Amino acid sequence: MAKPLHEPGVVVDDYRLEELAHSGGMATLWRVSRPGVTMPLLMKVPRIGEGADPAAIVSFEMEQMILPRLTGVHVPKFVAAGDFAAQPYIVMEAIPGQTLLPRLPELPLPDAEVAKIGAKIAMALDDLHRQHVVHLDIKPSNIMFRPTGEAVLLDYGLSHHFRLPDLMQEEFRLPFGTAPYMSPEQLRGIRNDPRSDLFALGVLLYFFSTGVRPFGESETLRGMRRRLWRDPVPPRGLRGDYPPWLQEIVLRCLEIEPAWRYPTAAQLAFDLSHPTQVKLTKRSEQLKHDPLTTVLRRRFNQEATRPRTKQALAAQLSSAPIIAVAIDLAEGSAALNDALRTTAGRILATLPAARLACLNVLKQGRLTIDFTLDEQGHNRQIDRLVGLRHWAEPLKLQEPRLTVHVLEAVDPAAAILEFAQANRIDHILIGARQSSLMRTLLGSVSAKVAAEALCTVTVVRPNLTAEKEKPSSADDSGLSSTG
Repeated sequence: MAKPLHEPGVVVDDYRLEELAHSGGMATLWRVSRPGVTMPLLMKVPRIGEGADPAAIVSFEMEQMILPRLTGVHVPKFVAAGDFAAQPYIVMEAIPGQTLLPRLPELPLPDAEVAKIGAKIAMALDDLHRQHVVHLDIKPSNIMFRPTGEAVLLDYGLSHHFRLPDLMQEEFRLPFGTAPYMSPEQLRGIRNDPRSDLFALGVLLYFFSTGVRPFGESETLRGMRRRLWRDPVPPRGLRGDYPPWLQEIVLRCLEIEPAWRYPTAAQLAFDLSHPTQVKLTKRSEQLKHDPLTTVLRRRFNQEATRPRTKQALAAQLSSAPIIAVAIDLAEGSAALNDALRTTAGRILATLPAARLACLNVLKQGRLTIDFTLDEQGHNRQIDRLVGLRHWAEPLKLQEPRLTVHVLEAVDPAAAILEFAQANRIDHILIGARQSSLMRTLLGSVSAKVAAEALCTVTVVRPNLTAEKEKPSSADDSGLSSTG
C-alpha cells in the first residue's frame, strides 16, 4: 500500500529522493536521481495521508493520464509514473529556473515585457490546445520559461483532455481552479472551452501590467460568481498612461462571454507580438465599468448561465485559422494578385473567424547598400504597406481580421518561413510567376516555401490553382511571399 514519502534517500523504483523542492497542498515535489540518467529529474508525489483531499487524488490521476500524451517544448518531458497500488508518482524533467510567482513583488512590469511574456504563454497554450487539452489552471506558479525562451505550462491535474474521461467533472460538482483566474464558464461547470485559458491569461496580463488583480482576491464562490455579470475596471481607469492597444487585448480576453474573446490562442499571440497592428475598438477607450443597464441584463439573463453545447476542440481551432497571403507588388503581377485575392476571398467566406495577414518581402542586397527611399524619393516600406492595404480593399474585411506586414531580408523565402514559425500561420497562399532561367537555376521563393512550410500551402497561378497540403504542426507553421 502507498505511503507518504518524506525523507531524502528513499528509493522508489530506482529513483532516489535527493531533496524536497516544493511542498504544496495537494502534492510534494522531490528532486530525484536514477543510475544512468543525466537529465535533472523531478518527482511529483500526491498527498495521500489521513485527511487527504479526495480531489487531490483524482487530479493526480488526471495528470498521470494527460502528461504522457503531451509532447513539445511547452510541457515538461514525461519520464515515468507509479501506480496507486504501490506508490503513486510522476517523474518528469526538472526545468531550470523559477516560475513567474517570484516576480509578483516586481509588479507592475513594463508594458513591452508583459506583452512579450503573454505572447510566449499564448504560444504555449496554442500548442496545448492543438494536442486536445484545455489547461484550466493558468496562473504564475504554473508557468516557467526554458533557457531558450519558450514558456512551459505546468500541472495538468485540473485539465480537460477531449479524448480522455474527465474524472474531475464526473466525480465532483463544485468548480475547481484558482479563484482569481477562473473564467465565468468554469463557474458554470463548463470545462471544455479553450477560451477559458485565454480568460486566465487575460487576468495575468491585467495583473502583471497594473499590479492589481481584475477581480480582487475573493475566494468565496458567491464572490467569484460576480464575474458572470460584472466586468473589471479597465486598466486605463487605474493607469492614465496605459497603452490603448494593450487594454484592447486585455479586455477582449476578459470578456464575460467566450464568443467575444479571441477565438484561438494563436490569434492572441499574434496581436501581442504585433502591437502596432492591433485594431482598436471602444474597449481601448474605456475608463469605467460597463453601465448598470448592461450589468443588470447579464445578471438576469438566464441564458448567460446555461451550459453551452460541447464543441469539438479541433473544429473550434480550424474555424479560426491565421491565413497568410504573399503579395508581389512588382509591375506585371496584377493578374497573379487578382488570382490570389479570388482564392483568399473564397477561403475567408467560409471562415468568418479567420484572420488574414498580407505579406510582402522587401528584398535586400547581399553586398550592396540598401536605401530607404526609392528613385522618386518615396519611402519604400510605407509604399508597400499602402500597396498591401489597397490589394485587400476589395475583400471588405473588418479591421480586426486584417494585418499587413513588410519584411526586409536578403533571402525572402527564409524570412517568410521564420515569420511563419513565429506567428503560427495555418494556411499560406503564394503566387508562382512564369518560369525563367534564373528561377530554374536558383529555385523560386514559392517552391522553397511549399517544400519547407509545415502547414497547408496553396500555390496560385493566374487561372490555375495547384494546392499542396501538409499536416499542421503545433510547433511550426509556414508563410509564403514573393519579394
